Amino acid sequence: MARTRTRTALAAPVTNSEVVDLDRANVFHSWSAQGALNPLVIAGGSGSTVWDHDGRTYLDFSSQLVNTNIGHQHPRVIEAIKQQADALVTVAPAHANHTRGLAAERILAHAPAGMDKIFFTNGGADANENAIRMARLHTGRDKVISRYRSYHGNTGAAIAATGDWRRIHNEYSRGHVHVFGPYLYRSEFWAETPQQEAERALQHLRRTIECEGPQSVAAILLETVPGTAGILLPPPGYLEGVRALCDQHGIVLILDEVMAGFGRTGDWFALDAYNVRPDLITFAKGVNSGYVPVGGVIISKDISATFDERVFPGGLTYSGHPLAAASIVASIDAFEEENIVENAERIGRDHLAPGLAALAARHPVIGEVRGRGVFWALELVQDRQTKQPVTPAYMGRIKAELLNRGLLPFIADNRIHVVPPAVVTPEEVRKALGIYDEALAAVK
Repeated sequence: MARTRTRTALAAPVTNSEVVDLDRANVFHSWSAQGALNPLVIAGGSGSTVWDHDGRTYLDFSSQLVNTNIGHQHPRVIEAIKQQADALVTVAPAHANHTRGLAAERILAHAPAGMDKIFFTNGGADANENAIRMARLHTGRDKVISRYRSYHGNTGAAIAATGDWRRIHNEYSRGHVHVFGPYLYRSEFWAETPQQEAERALQHLRRTIECEGPQSVAAILLETVPGTAGILLPPPGYLEGVRALCDQHGIVLILDEVMAGFGRTGDWFALDAYNVRPDLITFAKGVNSGYVPVGGVIISKDISATFDERVFPGGLTYSGHPLAAASIVASIDAFEEENIVENAERIGRDHLAPGLAALAARHPVIGEVRGRGVFWALELVQDRQTKQPVTPAYMGRIKAELLNRGLLPFIADNRIHVVPPAVVTPEEVRKALGIYDEALAAVK
């Protein structure tokens, strides 16, 4: 028998408690034990700020899931979605559509030379899923090498390629091999310098390829800058060394830019800071700040040509959805004309870098500060010598202190990820740094 439901209009005034009650009664949340949920209510937002139904505002230094790069409710993107809705709300992917073509053109304009086509998906996970499929079909090989400290999405091959705990209950896809990547602060290779870390991580990868059999490896899949795993900037020479190994053995290099792309690191793509060109690039999140679900694969000419006469056996009902495409066009145009990527780079260089370093000087619990652009992490430790991570209970108290002071944080393991929108202002950064300072001082 169906449950009796009380129906209210979308615009009807509600309270936070009413929203939570509705959510708890009807919504199944991801990565959660359902009985323990107490979700934060978000009713609206603008720029780097969000608010709830009871009038409380927060600085959004999580960018939700590190994706609202253009900020909340950017008027240009909202208007583009409205105009597209008036013209054509949906269209099958087999047809040509002007807005979809413009979106692909805008993305390719910022991609490395030699990239040829865009395959649109619904998000980052299925972007990685289809990139893996392309690599396997292009090479005729099976295995995919990825890193332990990584996250690539929650679909079959993407979650198997993921390196963190979330893959363990979901390993149903075959042919996945993991390696350790560079992470000098907690080096797996007894390295003491960035150069040693890069060289030894590359040797570890080289030996893994040799032991697995180079002729069996279709792709190496890496986040250019691992995000959820800790914002781990690759040391000089590492990505170039991976590219050389791929070239030596005919392996496809896939760079996952789902989180790091479109201004997050202060570049259009994080790979722009390195002398490397991948064969496939996956994207989502920042390309339109999640205003409409979308992702995709940027495909090199060589791999695109594989499917000129051969059918690519993959597709999605909403591939290149016109509402998503319109939001991409408007987002990229706004990024260009409003110098949003440049703002992210300047905020990182002039405000976040020195401000977070000053926090570390005042708070011994901060073991390391690392990042670029609007993509930073504070790694919190009980002791700087042993690097023993702080406890989950400590992180819970930090999160509560930050929320109580009006900052919405991104917390992962023993880290605070400082990841505001790319449109964040110096004044908002100063306010946030003060809140971090107070919260760290309050938790012992």
